[in-house]
Amino acid sequence: MNHPARIFSQKIFRFIAIAFVLVLFSAPQVHAQTDEQREAIQKFGTALQIINFAYVDSVDSPELVASAIKQMLKELDPHSAYISKEDVERVNEPLEGSFDGIGVTFQIFNDTILVVSPVPGGPSDKLGIIGGDKIVKIDGQSAVGEKIDNDYVMERLRGKKGTTVSVAIKRNGKKELIDFDIVRDKIPLNSIDATYMAAPDIGYIKLTRFSKTSMDEFHESVRELRQEGMKDLILDLRNNSGGYLNTAVELSDEFLPDDRLIVYTEGLRNPRENFYATSTGSFDNEGRVIVLINEASASASEIVAGAVQDWDRGLVLGRRSFGKGLVQRPFRLPDGALIRLTTARYHTPTGRCIQKPYDEGMEEYFKDFKNRLEHGELVSADSIHFPDSLQYITPAGRTVYGGGGIMPDVFIPIDSTRFSDYYTDLVRKSVFNDYIMSYLDNNRAQILSQYPDVMAFKTGFVVDDKMYADFTAKAAEAKVVRDADEKYYYPDEDLKLQIKALLARNLWDAEAYFVVINTIDDELGAAIDLLQNKKQFSELQGK
Repeated sequence: MNHPARIFSQKIFRFIAIAFVLVLFSAPQVHAQTDEQREAIQKFGTALQIINFAYVDSVDSPELVASAIKQMLKELDPHSAYISKEDVERVNEPLEGSFDGIGVTFQIFNDTILVVSPVPGGPSDKLGIIGGDKIVKIDGQSAVGEKIDNDYVMERLRGKKGTTVSVAIKRNGKKELIDFDIVRDKIPLNSIDATYMAAPDIGYIKLTRFSKTSMDEFHESVRELRQEGMKDLILDLRNNSGGYLNTAVELSDEFLPDDRLIVYTEGLRNPRENFYATSTGSFDNEGRVIVLINEASASASEIVAGAVQDWDRGLVLGRRSFGKGLVQRPFRLPDGALIRLTTARYHTPTGRCIQKPYDEGMEEYFKDFKNRLEHGELVSADSIHFPDSLQYITPAGRTVYGGGGIMPDVFIPIDSTRFSDYYTDLVRKSVFNDYIMSYLDNNRAQILSQYPDVMAFKTGFVVDDKMYADFTAKAAEAKVVRDADEKYYYPDEDLKLQIKALLARNLWDAEAYFVVINTIDDELGAAIDLLQNKKQFSELQGK
């Protein structure tokens, strides 16, 4: 006779197996299943029942199913992914363009929560919390010590809009703690890190992701730059790993005339879908454009670069992009988790599919940067060879290439100093961060009174020999010492500029960092030179 508990357990797992089948059949556009597919689904459900019936220990069934889904997706391609219910909001946050919280940029410094800067117009800014403040209590509980890490801060300072959190702040020059009751609100996550005039007539915009708010930010940036006299634009998409396809289409539309094909997507079960430019572009008939890309520019970044390049609208400068030409679509599971499934490939206007191969497995796929470095591709364009079958011709008669990423019109080798062991250790062991925080702890008010804005700081502030000696002493304390025989040497003057740029970022914002550090940016410098040489620009454009 069957034991009642066993019968109940078997019923539960039949239900789980059926639910799994229903999930597979509930997604839109799922086609009729073959006998082979039905057998596979039944096999999965049966295996789950057997495990429950006979396994030696108790089993976490939801976790087991999640692990099975993850492994299945790994067999498909590198970009299909399972996202648990708990992670959905966190993963989507950068693309949604906002989160709920108190509105501060913070760092953990000496086991203390240090406010780097409040978000302008956010709840903390409105209450008068300033950069340099230290949060030492949260809701009456001590918020200092070894327990403090990023997760600790996020759990306590983030929360639903309209809820209140109480903090006690230690401020330099004040003996007593200052208490604040902060009502949480929507906090914007900007996708544009920098907007400024890089040279007379030349505007610069650095876009870090393609989110829901990117186009509003872009339009505001263009308006600002035009008021400052912009005629030509440098769009920096380096290290931009992508985002929403529709945002990439809208941004491409800004540069192309009406009815030009921007990109098309196509998959086995997804018929070809074309995306065209409209007549609403704000930069489609005037001004020259340069798009900066590198080996970490992917997906949506490659759509924009490919459209600009294929229509001879501007020049692409830098190094071959990542090569992600796969389109993911989210499918929600019954428990709130998501499957982001690759459903199509995208193609540039000339027909290029720029997805790099992934048939050698995921580990090899994500080692691509290391492989490019070893093969010399990052330092010499001559090491890159494309077969004739991957050549495509633009309307102006220029040759462009498919087969894995966007190959730029103008190749700029990677800055080898970024491979300096000394510089890497300075970052890895938090020497930069510790020095900057200590310096600003003592000098923030003085610097801000002397330099009212970042341009004044850029022109007037100097990292002198004493500051640099203090910095190298802190490095030595962390056991970071320069090797005289180091292959890749990071110049002292560049290190001083890095310190200055990081000071600017902590005093103002991310844009301030780029305003300062971009003075030694070879790729940006080459873009500026090209825009200032109209003859050379036109020749490279094929006009």
